[in-house]
Amino acid sequence: QLQASGGGLAQAGGSLRLSCASSGRISGIAGMAWFRQAPGKEREFVAATSGSVTYSAPSVRGRFAISRDNAKNTLYLQMNTLKSEDTAVYYCAASRVPGARSTSEWYDYWGQGTQVTVSS
Repeated sequence: QLQASGGGLAQAGGSLRLSCASSGRISGIAGMAWFRQAPGKEREFVAATSGSVTYSAPSVRGRFAISRDNAKNTLYLQMNTLKSEDTAVYYCAASRVPGARSTSEWYDYWGQGTQVTVSS
């Protein structure tokens, strides 16, 4: 129902853009977000959007930008100035409840994840 793509290998300082497409069978999506999980670490919040509101984690603020194209049912994460510590599997998530939330329990639907590897 949520399909994440766009991950890959990038050099430090480079850029990648992740996409998350909704199948359309999920109705009434309000809030959407990106989370990530590095090896041996817990899943952490990256960025969220709901309506005109966006919110991002301090670790990516100023480098990553979340956006959403409602006409295409697609969520994006533009990642610039990548660092080795950005290496992780990135997951998109969706909620039927409005709000740009940073807690994973808030979200009802999850994508399968896309691997981002940043080499230094």
